[in-house]
Amino acid sequence: MTQTTKAIAFGDLGLPEHLLTTLSQIGYEQPSPIQAESIPLLLAGHDLLGTAQTGTGKTAAFALPLLARIDVTSNKTQVLVLTPTRELAIQVAEACQTYSRGMKGFHILPVYGGQGMGSQLRQLQKGVQVVVGTPGRIMDHLRRGTLKLDALQTVVLDEADEMLRMGFIDDVTWILEHTPEERQVALFSATMPKPIRKIANTYLKDPKEVKIEAKTSTVERIEQFYWPVSGVNKLDALTRILEVEDFDGIIMFVRTKNQTVELAEKLEARGFAAAAINGDMTQTLRERTIDQLKRGKVDILIATDVAARGIDVARISHVINFDIPYDTEAYVHRIGRTGRAGRSGKAILFVAPREKRMLKSIERATQQPITVMELPSRKQVNSKRIEGFKASISEAMQNPKLNEFRQVLAEYQQESGTDMLDIASALAILTQKDKPLLLDESKEDRPAVQRERQREERPQGEKQTRKKQRQKNTEDQDMESFRIAVGYNHQVRIGDIVGAIANEADIDAEYIGRIDMQDDYSIVDLPAGMPDDVYQHLNKKVRVCNHPMRLERMEQSGQKQKPGEHKRPPRKGPRKDNRDERSGKPAPKGRKPKN
Repeated sequence: MTQTTKAIAFGDLGLPEHLLTTLSQIGYEQPSPIQAESIPLLLAGHDLLGTAQTGTGKTAAFALPLLARIDVTSNKTQVLVLTPTRELAIQVAEACQTYSRGMKGFHILPVYGGQGMGSQLRQLQKGVQVVVGTPGRIMDHLRRGTLKLDALQTVVLDEADEMLRMGFIDDVTWILEHTPEERQVALFSATMPKPIRKIANTYLKDPKEVKIEAKTSTVERIEQFYWPVSGVNKLDALTRILEVEDFDGIIMFVRTKNQTVELAEKLEARGFAAAAINGDMTQTLRERTIDQLKRGKVDILIATDVAARGIDVARISHVINFDIPYDTEAYVHRIGRTGRAGRSGKAILFVAPREKRMLKSIERATQQPITVMELPSRKQVNSKRIEGFKASISEAMQNPKLNEFRQVLAEYQQESGTDMLDIASALAILTQKDKPLLLDESKEDRPAVQRERQREERPQGEKQTRKKQRQKNTEDQDMESFRIAVGYNHQVRIGDIVGAIANEADIDAEYIGRIDMQDDYSIVDLPAGMPDDVYQHLNKKVRVCNHPMRLERMEQSGQKQKPGEHKRPPRKGPRKDNRDERSGKPAPKGRKPKN
């Protein structure tokens, strides 16, 4: 007789009752391997060195035990979490907020570049028990004295290898040097390169090691596409996709509870049968809404990750990620709502420029490429609308009331002498009301694939056309000139500069003006009125091909050129850049570019 091994439950890990109740409410049933191993160790106060891929559940692995030890009667900062990106900082903060539902008086604050400093200062002054942030902004607050760490219990380094890759590792060590000597440290990293191992050896005391082997996460039978968010309003783009796609049922994911309601209302106003589902709904209303989806009364369900747990509806043909998830595990859970029981499914992901990193993480985790999709053209939408309009006429022709209306229309035709086709057209206008049947095809959109194509792969003529388009876009804007500390000698290209600024300053690449590259620096025109926190972020934190950007306004750099008036000085000697390699000629001798 074989003895069955009981599966580990969250109740076996030593977590307090209020956290267990919350986990049950949000649908967590069984801890993942890293959660099962890490939670008891962190609860016991051990330092922890965890090796685990993104998407294995490590946020809950450190958040739950640290929340269990928080003293909500004190407003002093007790936990500091460092993350490489603002997206991850927001994700961790939101996860902690969800887990802490039963903790009255608990406060958490995400801090990162590109966010107004004023609100952060006000919240820090009031007091927060947990601060989650990117290294640069954490350093800013420590230097200002607005973040006090005298009561700090634990420091978490999340995705340490990513912080190393992004050039933040010196900042991380600086922050660790400014934490109390007696504190717990938890370091999580997908890989363990030497610099990360050195930090672990220096700052962790007798750490317990947890290593979770990465499992291949494949999503079979699901076609995956993404649309690069650019140029067209997200809601308008979504509407076009919905009009052209042949779908049965859809689950659409957004980040917040408010968004579920707002988006459902906007889609209903555009003629779609949509409904919201979120954590504020009663169980009865939730069940009723899901039942409506099953019975075809609702075609589109807009949900948050938490609210969608446990939904298994056979007619879901599409999953649309209107907002990109914060981790790969959430993405896999989301798109797993379709393609079930041997059926095929389709997943569509909206990706903003600054979210490309998460897109690449998702592709690595699922080991599948996600294909860039074209936004349906106005012509395609119109064709679909006409097709649907004709189908509705055919359906109406089968209505038993047809003869009743035929008689009325025959009388009207005889009285007015109007052509029957004109009468039918007038009735169609009454049916359509204020909604136009067709989109204006004279305003067509630039295809997504064209936007995605690498600049270096474009023919010279196309590059010139794109340059003219950028100049046209910036002609009517107030522009300001900036100096950056990278040029030809640093082996960077104009595309690298554009990409870095577009992603970090959230400026559409089409509105980045002229870029004049020199040997050791470049001058770039950007829209005037850049917020100070964005300027400071680009000046101090952003790198181009691993070289500090050090963006400065022209007047601060000691140069007084106006936008678009850059003039290249005569070059002394051969250019030391990678274009010599492309031409096949030997690279000129000379000093190596600074790192």
